[in-house]
Amino acid sequence: MRIATACVQLAGATPLELLRTTPGPRGFWAKGERWVAHVGVLASVSADPGPDRFRQVHDAAARMVGEQGPTWPVDADSRLAGRLRFYGGFSFEDEPGSSHLWIGFPAALFHLPAVELEGDAEGARLRVRAVLGPDDDPDAVRERLEKRAREMATLVTRPTAHGGESAPSERAAGIGELPAIASDRDAWDLSVERILQAIGAGRVRKVVLARTLDVRPREAIDALAVLAHLWEANHGTHVFYFEPRPGRVILGAAPETIATLRRGVFHATAVAGSIRHGASVEEQAGLAESLLSSGKDLAEHRITLEDMVERLDHVAESVRADDEPHVLALPAIQHLESEIRARVRDGRTVLEVLAALHPTPAVCGFPREQAQELLAREEGFERGWYAGPIGWFDLEGNGMFAPALRSAVLSDGSWRLFAGAGIVAGSRPEAEWTETGIKLESVLRALGAATGR
Repeated sequence: MRIATACVQLAGATPLELLRTTPGPRGFWAKGERWVAHVGVLASVSADPGPDRFRQVHDAAARMVGEQGPTWPVDADSRLAGRLRFYGGFSFEDEPGSSHLWIGFPAALFHLPAVELEGDAEGARLRVRAVLGPDDDPDAVRERLEKRAREMATLVTRPTAHGGESAPSERAAGIGELPAIASDRDAWDLSVERILQAIGAGRVRKVVLARTLDVRPREAIDALAVLAHLWEANHGTHVFYFEPRPGRVILGAAPETIATLRRGVFHATAVAGSIRHGASVEEQAGLAESLLSSGKDLAEHRITLEDMVERLDHVAESVRADDEPHVLALPAIQHLESEIRARVRDGRTVLEVLAALHPTPAVCGFPREQAQELLAREEGFERGWYAGPIGWFDLEGNGMFAPALRSAVLSDGSWRLFAGAGIVAGSRPEAEWTETGIKLESVLRALGAATGR
């Protein structure tokens, strides 16, 4: 496959304007001031269910692209042309969800987009790509791409209809009016008690139990409006949006990364242990100190950190982790967080590292197999892509993946929200239910804001 690229440097851009140019496929990925939006598909990569799906995805992408053909950036700066990135994700289990909710979300799916808009504090880069056929005239393709790039540059730099990416988040006050069906509280309490019994018997040390909230609005809610409000309110998280086909969306705001790899340097964050944010600066600081001194939360965090470090030892070297966790303060909740850094061995790719780490104790439990068995019995729903790795990779081995946490799936106009809590010795059912309620608020408030109430 030969791929041509036209590139334009922009002083600024509004990514949601790009996303609104097509009903899908499309996607968005952001952390702080850095973001990428993309639309259209030049090529799609998937994999058969099973533990080999990470390698299958990499091999399929490599075969598809092969020796990359020429590129013709409008600007000669190679940073503008960029590397070819595949965006998408994996289901939590090796097998994908089989219910109607997960139509369009197989065991693995990645898109090489036709249009990519990348931005940061310095500005934005717009890339328009096309596949060159054997009989295509390169000059004609170049002229067509450059024309389209100029047209789209005008589109993505114009103000939105309401003067910005999103309206003030105070509009979320109407979230209580959204018709919603929550997981059964009594069933939750019984599941937590059974997991605690398994912990007491020594069969498992931690299980991350999740619950759902189904929102069935009376009128359709614009998914991009939900994304706009979610991004506005959660700049400290990894905000993601992936729409593999029109009307099938997964979005969320994850607090951590499973794997970031750039030129052989690995970075991830272990996030486990939680407490509410607090209504004032003083209350927040007091709660943070309480979290840092909580034996239960420190033990839960240590399980996640130690397992990630041990698994990294098989694929990386010079693995380093923080001696003590610090507090990650998000708008509604605070977490214990530790940084992990390493250098991967022998040119290993981000997908190889991801295969070693997923699922971490932060999204599943420990030991892994025993925790998965308990989840299969206790949760009562298919996770699908919830808590699965979602992000991007390139063929040089680089990439970034976060777990699809604090997330929701749009299917036929209805939304299913997911949130989980780590059950360890000392956990109490009511406290863990409250914690998951706080985690559900991120998307729930964005839904409420997007209704215009």
